[in-house]
Amino acid sequence: MPLVLLDCDKVIPEREKHVYLKVDGEDTRDYLPLANVATIPGTLSERGCSFCGAKLVIGGVLKDTIQMIHGPIGCAYNTWHTKRYPSDGDNFQLKYVMSTDMKESNIVFGGDKRLYASIIEAFDEMPHIKRMIVYTTCPTALIGDDIKAVVKKVMAERPDVDIFTVECPGFAGVSQSKGHHVLNIGWVNDKVGQVEPKITSKYTMNFIGDYNIQGDTYLLQKYWDRLGIQVIAHFTGNATYDDCRSMHRAQVSVVNCARSAGYIANELMKRYGIPRLDIDSWGFNYMAEGIRKVCTFFGIEKKGEELIAEETAKWKPKLDWYKERLRGKKMAIWTGGPRLWHWTKSVEDDLGIEVVAMSSKFGHQEDFEKIIARGRSGTYYLDDANELEFFEILEKVKPDVIFTGPRVGDLVKKLHIPYINGHGYHNGPYMGFEGFVNLARDFYNATSNPLLKLAATDIREPEPKEKLEAAE
Repeated sequence: MPLVLLDCDKVIPEREKHVYLKVDGEDTRDYLPLANVATIPGTLSERGCSFCGAKLVIGGVLKDTIQMIHGPIGCAYNTWHTKRYPSDGDNFQLKYVMSTDMKESNIVFGGDKRLYASIIEAFDEMPHIKRMIVYTTCPTALIGDDIKAVVKKVMAERPDVDIFTVECPGFAGVSQSKGHHVLNIGWVNDKVGQVEPKITSKYTMNFIGDYNIQGDTYLLQKYWDRLGIQVIAHFTGNATYDDCRSMHRAQVSVVNCARSAGYIANELMKRYGIPRLDIDSWGFNYMAEGIRKVCTFFGIEKKGEELIAEETAKWKPKLDWYKERLRGKKMAIWTGGPRLWHWTKSVEDDLGIEVVAMSSKFGHQEDFEKIIARGRSGTYYLDDANELEFFEILEKVKPDVIFTGPRVGDLVKKLHIPYINGHGYHNGPYMGFEGFVNLARDFYNATSNPLLKLAATDIREPEPKEKLEAAE
């Protein structure tokens, strides 16, 4: 079947290139949805901006780093404390965000002096913090503020501090994916190789594309510790700024989220010869497969099998209990990009759930190639979907639960469809063996909650017939 033009898109026929319904017997390469292109004028979008991709997803996770947003206060506020990435550093990264709070007069006359004063003030107010990331935003990029020059001046005056600059305003790309790319490449260019780590194991790796959402990093770290593998740097869950400056000393880069951080793994391979190994850590079978890949690389397969056996014995009975009750439930996934292909087979194989629709906000075409290859026939695949398309797809596939973020989640709750927070989780962590049982529990609770039926019941007394006739 060719790409699909939904009824709501008849006035914008270009949207046909972004919607695909998979059927058996087709070469899906002929029908990959158009992706990573500008949103069509006249449609609404759930995408985030490029600045958001750099700050909210990656940089803002570092636990010992001041986040300085050079722009209006809204850019800082709207990317602060919206992800649930804790740390063992007193959650500094969740408590604070800094902004130059640019006003109209600063835009007219330039913001370099304001940026300098704000950096100095931030370090003075937080004397125990010696690391900072400075981000440009749309207005400060448009007026041409030279943030690198300001940062160079501060670092010359204060040799005990280190500052990284991210010049990726919101308009720099078609989605937040551009921000991922700019921060990744900039970090390798400017910071990797500046710190030498203390090596404590003969097995070392970087773990890339994990942001410790509700403790994912804590859970996976237990596996690496039991296997005797030293993680030189997490990029960037529960990581320090200097951890990530020492990534050049790892023996392998293990990539979990390829879309947000695969770029840095590729650069580490080109510049330092560090091989890249991709795994999936969401899903019972996927986690076991990932552990086997890592252990095979280091030649410690026996340790890996022992770990998998222990975790399986502990968590598989609980997973099977949920699978028995969730089998046949229908699910839609509306998230950023790679989580579609991370999740679709894991929930189908491990929980018996049918994934009936998937929408990506910032995935590229290679993401859709993996998504569609793993997905079922009869499933809809959408790039950069809008709300009217959501409503139409929901009517077609009638999912029991939706895996998405709070923005779309609040929308579908009004339709009395439960959602699971795919960005910040409901009651995570969701990675690893224990994490997937947590996810199964949240699915079960969402779809079995008796309040769901009650919420869909109109309990108001019907109007008397004579009153309705009089109103007519």
